[in-house]
Amino acid sequence: MAEHGSPASMYPERVLIVDDHSLVRDGLRSIFDDAFPDCTILEADSLEAALNALALEGDIDLVLLDLNIPDVSHLSGLEALRDRFPATPVVMVSGVTDRKVVRDALAAGAAGFVPKSLKRSAILDALNQVLSGEIFMPELEGDDSAAAEEDAIRSRIDSLTPQQRVVLGHLVAGRLNKQIAYELDVSMTTVKAHVSAILQKMNVFSRTQAVIMAGKVGFKGC
Repeated sequence: MAEHGSPASMYPERVLIVDDHSLVRDGLRSIFDDAFPDCTILEADSLEAALNALALEGDIDLVLLDLNIPDVSHLSGLEALRDRFPATPVVMVSGVTDRKVVRDALAAGAAGFVPKSLKRSAILDALNQVLSGEIFMPELEGDDSAAAEEDAIRSRIDSLTPQQRVVLGHLVAGRLNKQIAYELDVSMTTVKAHVSAILQKMNVFSRTQAVIMAGKVGFKGC
């Protein structure tokens, strides 16, 4: 997997494209072939095939998931992927740009929502944003994208346990694991487990990205 220490250094090595239309998969594949020529592209035409691919192939940097594939209903595909593989970012790709659907997808843990109507360059920009640890939301007419992003971040922070929220507060304060362990009177192993869970639930790959995300909503800890 690409280096996770710096958001700017994220380079996808393995990507899974999930769509039941081969033309759509070919189009998305060509974007990665042009921008990331060394990236390995896996494909699936159903949720079942996607889950099997993730289970067999292991480390995947990014999943592109069509909103409407035959064996899913609404966001059930996203929910299944987030439940089984919480550390793998999932970007919804859809011809549907309904404001509520986009907001619901982000709140459910999608790393972004990319309309199929976007130009290739805009899709690439969106994917680069996700790979850097940001949340991508398309601009929708009459919608406040910044507010929607904040809502999504708050939903992810709300999914943390009380202890994880405390640990996130310590991360925001710039404390190291050993300092957090001392403050909370717990072992380093426990702190590392909490940090790992926080990164998974917030859909980011580094503590720096988690801190940046928390800062966008003014989270200081409990």
